[in-house]
Amino acid sequence: MDTSVNAPILTRRGFLIAAAGTGVAFSFLTACTTETASTAPPFEPTQWFAIDNNGIVTVNVIRAEMGQHVGTSLARILADELEAPWENVRIAHVDSDPKWGLMVTGGSWSVWQTYPLYSQAGAAGRIALIEAGAAALGVDPASCTAANGEVISGDKKISYKDIIRKGGLTKTYTPDDLAKITFKPAADRKLIGKPVTSLDIVEKTTGAAIYGIDAKVEGMVYGCPILPPTRNGSQVTYIMDAPAKEIKGYIQTIALKDPSNTVPGWAMVIADSWHAAKKAAAAVTIEYSPGPTTNVSEKDLQDHAAKLILDASKGSVLATGATDTAPAFKAAKSTIEATYTTATALHFQMEPLNALALQKDGKWEIHTGNQWQSLVLPWLAKALEVPETNVVMKTYRLGGGFGRRLNGDYAVGAALAAKAIGKPVKMVMTREDDVKFDSVRSPSVQKLKMAFDKDGAVTGMEQHVACGWPTEVMAPFFMPKGEKDVPFDPFAISGANHWYAVGAHKVRAISNDLANETFRPGWLRSVGPGFTNWALESFMDEAAHKLKLDPVAFRLKLLTAEGANAGSAPNSVGGAKRQANVVQLAAQKAGWGAPLPEGTGLGLATSFGQERDMPTWVACVARVNVNKGTGAVKVEKLTLVADAGTIVDPDGARAQMEGASLWGLSLALHEGTEFENGNVKARNLGAYTPLRLADVPELDISFVESTEAPVGLGEPATTIVGPAIGNAIYNAVGARLRHIPITSAAVKAALA
Repeated sequence: MDTSVNAPILTRRGFLIAAAGTGVAFSFLTACTTETASTAPPFEPTQWFAIDNNGIVTVNVIRAEMGQHVGTSLARILADELEAPWENVRIAHVDSDPKWGLMVTGGSWSVWQTYPLYSQAGAAGRIALIEAGAAALGVDPASCTAANGEVISGDKKISYKDIIRKGGLTKTYTPDDLAKITFKPAADRKLIGKPVTSLDIVEKTTGAAIYGIDAKVEGMVYGCPILPPTRNGSQVTYIMDAPAKEIKGYIQTIALKDPSNTVPGWAMVIADSWHAAKKAAAAVTIEYSPGPTTNVSEKDLQDHAAKLILDASKGSVLATGATDTAPAFKAAKSTIEATYTTATALHFQMEPLNALALQKDGKWEIHTGNQWQSLVLPWLAKALEVPETNVVMKTYRLGGGFGRRLNGDYAVGAALAAKAIGKPVKMVMTREDDVKFDSVRSPSVQKLKMAFDKDGAVTGMEQHVACGWPTEVMAPFFMPKGEKDVPFDPFAISGANHWYAVGAHKVRAISNDLANETFRPGWLRSVGPGFTNWALESFMDEAAHKLKLDPVAFRLKLLTAEGANAGSAPNSVGGAKRQANVVQLAAQKAGWGAPLPEGTGLGLATSFGQERDMPTWVACVARVNVNKGTGAVKVEKLTLVADAGTIVDPDGARAQMEGASLWGLSLALHEGTEFENGNVKARNLGAYTPLRLADVPELDISFVESTEAPVGLGEPATTIVGPAIGNAIYNAVGARLRHIPITSAAVKAALA
């Protein structure tokens, strides 16, 4: 971060810093201060880290920090292989630059993608330091080891700091060199999987952390957008700002011209303070030529999705092996079929959308918190009509992302306003406008079918999923192809391509074109698996009950780990056997099969996390109580077991599971809105009611000990809590729910 333009401002954070007391502040400053004893340059064997002449290791992090302590997780991977003392490790969240490659934080990818890269980088640094240390000690490198920031040979040793101070250490590694490096055995790890202090705890607890909303530069003005009635297609036809001119600080209102078509129909109110801009925005009258979706409702979206499912020519069939299910259903002794739906869901991240844009030294700087710089930079370049190399996204902490800030469309509005008036513009959206412009999780409709032979064995299964496709709308280059080379959005269908052995298996992903036209579908924490698993795992229970089998036993019968479900190195070793293991463990821990009070039930759901090529095996048992009189559902306990391979950061892993499971609960029982007149109905937290603290159940979370490749934990638990609750409700009172969020009224209706 360029600290010259991000100096701390006197805000609540300033108060927190002062309130923290001089003891905390002094200890923090002392830890960050290094003596100057040499002019030797830092050693930088790869672009991912450097060691200075005080032995301080700075790890470059390209993932966004939004409360998950991602820098701590990633830095310990590198530091462990480097044999660096944890107290000497720092993290630097870097600005956008082509040299970093793909800059994206989402999909539970951060640890999984970074682990091999940082392990190689750390090991490379250790090897180079051992070679240099051996030369300094006058010994054979083969006699040396590294530990705790020192190179050791018998009774001789030299610190990394002293090696750097001697100078002349210039060894670098090519990607081919790094690929040949082997890592230390799991038994020798000192940081991975061990308790350490998060590197950003102090700055977060004292308020010193700088978020996008804190950014400021000299001479900037403030922008408050006025949004059109529809997300797409609206155009400003008339602006009347006479009343706004009476407001102190008001400057002007402009209709933004956007060559990238990212923020169509936007107007920006400019003032010398944000409060003045907000007040003036309420006084400005704008007329629009509305877009074609101005009358679209939630029912329209769901009805259109259901119609698309009925048209066999629509969508893309995933390559799941034998996908011709017609023979299985024709020969079936019995079948089961059900339709499941989910409502529109919003992000409601804590920090409202914001961005500061300015032109400096011939380049555009965009100061904002963002999760996918590599996606947004081309939009900014097109909007500003400059080469992409002339745009830099400055990195800040995010006050919550959850997928909303993967789509950095909001930054385009600030950039266009700054270009139009020739001054730095800091735009902050009101909560209502933030939500109105949200990249919502699309409502979905799913139809599932299963065929059984005379012995009750599953011989075929289909899952048809229709919803808005975020990747099609924003990143079509990220879309793989299914059968007949028809592309599909993996983030709108993952989870349906499960690890159960079901004979012929057809998974069809269908883009709801009306949804794509009405709003910009978004990646909300867990994305597609948040609804594909709701349908799949509810349906697995329905199938089990049809066969009069225990739902746990039915799943275990299908998790055979044969053929494509056997798994493969490096990420899915063990395949469906590992999923069966977490199912068994979760059921045992939750007391599956034990007597329960009347109106109380257990329900189980399981999944493999986000994607088949990086499976995180998870299972959840929900214990719920249902009031038959009112239909009210109380979740008493959630028992979760995860096999995520090597757990790099135990505390972070637990926090991710806790947060994900509670969001899954929130989406199942509390969250959801609907489209009305082309936009979302709920605009603030009075109408949209996420899980409250009083409704948080007991959580029992555990991890399978493993040395397999580390995979993701940010999202998997989100996907299984909902169906576990739905299944528990059925087991408690016999009411089968097929729509989330589940309401008391829906439960009563199902009981009738």
